[in-house]
Amino acid sequence: MLALVAAFAFYFWVKSNQRGNLAQQERIEIQGDVLPFKRDTSLLVYSRHARCRMGCRQIDAGEVNDILLNGKLDASRIQESEKGLTYPLEGITSDKQYVRVVFAPDENEIVVVTVIDLEKEWPCNCN
Repeated sequence: MLALVAAFAFYFWVKSNQRGNLAQQERIEIQGDVLPFKRDTSLLVYSRHARCRMGCRQIDAGEVNDILLNGKLDASRIQESEKGLTYPLEGITSDKQYVRVVFAPDENEIVVVTVIDLEKEWPCNCN
């Protein structure tokens, strides 16, 4: 009987902690452009790829900060991977580039995954 109770408890624990259920909840929460993380620029950490793309596309950290604070969420482009969800925010930079910045929130930081200029193709050799 004890084994049955333990199996039942384990089943409910697994079901309540599955990533798919959490992702669905987060997707529901972000409707209306409400993000499931704070728009806090002090938490930003840049991936090597993002730094390279920023250099190629002439986008600086101040512009990334502005997109985090004021950008509009493109909910149709939210992606899920084994590392978690990524959130694309779009907006116009100070030098009039229309960009998408992809953010991946973590427990204590917000990783800038990539930066994309939506109107111009830039030569870039990032790996």
